Amino acid sequence: MTVWLLTDAAMDAHASPGHAERPERRLAVADGVRDGASAAGTELVEPAVQEIGDDEAHLVHDPDYLTLLAVAEVRGGWLDPDTYLVPGSLRAARLAAGATVQAARAVASGQAEVAFAVVRPPGHHADVGHAAGFCLLNNAAIGAAVLRSDGLARRTAIVDWDVHHGDGTQAIFYANPDVCYASTHQSPFYPGTGSAEERGSGEAEGTKHNHPLRAGAGDAEFLAAWRDDLLPAIEAFKPQAILVSAGYDAHRDDPLAHLAVTEEGFGAVARLVGALGGRLGLPGVALTLEGGYNLAALRASAGATVRGLLDGRRPPSTA
Repeated sequence: MTVWLLTDAAMDAHASPGHAERPERRLAVADGVRDGASAAGTELVEPAVQEIGDDEAHLVHDPDYLTLLAVAEVRGGWLDPDTYLVPGSLRAARLAAGATVQAARAVASGQAEVAFAVVRPPGHHADVGHAAGFCLLNNAAIGAAVLRSDGLARRTAIVDWDVHHGDGTQAIFYANPDVCYASTHQSPFYPGTGSAEERGSGEAEGTKHNHPLRAGAGDAEFLAAWRDDLLPAIEAFKPQAILVSAGYDAHRDDPLAHLAVTEEGFGAVARLVGALGGRLGLPGVALTLEGGYNLAALRASAGATVRGLLDGRRPPSTA
């Protein structure tokens, strides 16, 4: 078994003093991935990351939007109360999307069993032509679109366990029947979307699955939502690839949210995701980092995720 860690220090040029989405997050999660691979006794590979090209970015984002970001980056400033641009931000975003694409391709082609794109800025609030919630480009959406464009996976499932609903990801694929989106998230909470009634539109109705959680919900509720509701829906969809929007701000120690999931909870759900991938005959699981703002919780949760995915894919012992 091989684990890929895809990250690049150039992503840290995207920074604003005092902002919760800070460069130290990337370092903490990267260390967690290394911890998880080491604990599992698994080979770790750290390939160089390549920026996403325009052709790949345009599979999801309006070309005029990318031009707008490039122009706005020159002078810098705030796109909304949470989301900013400084010189280097767009390169960071292109590296983040590129790392996610590399992770998705590595798993789909059988080069890695787990490939974790440890990226910033995150992506799941970004829409076709709109930045929001710390996000500039939608990394997970681009990863799924590239897999289809490459012919590696026509049907993809996006697992989103960030504490915030991935409104951008859901909107991008809301009418697309070939993408199954499944999310747990705190509700009511930013961005205000993600009710159980949001199921997709047209031919895609029934391919979008949301399981809101109330403030204070912990491991038991988190695990039950995935085990009993969301993962069975994904299994019935029969995806050809699984891509995880791996946010860790549902952790009980996170300063920006109010759920009480622990690293053990993330590990338990990851184990179920790994086992599901095995049952579906998939080569592995790709992940891209979303939120999470407590450094110790980030490292512990990422490590537990890698171990859980690998444990879930291992056949039960017959000893």
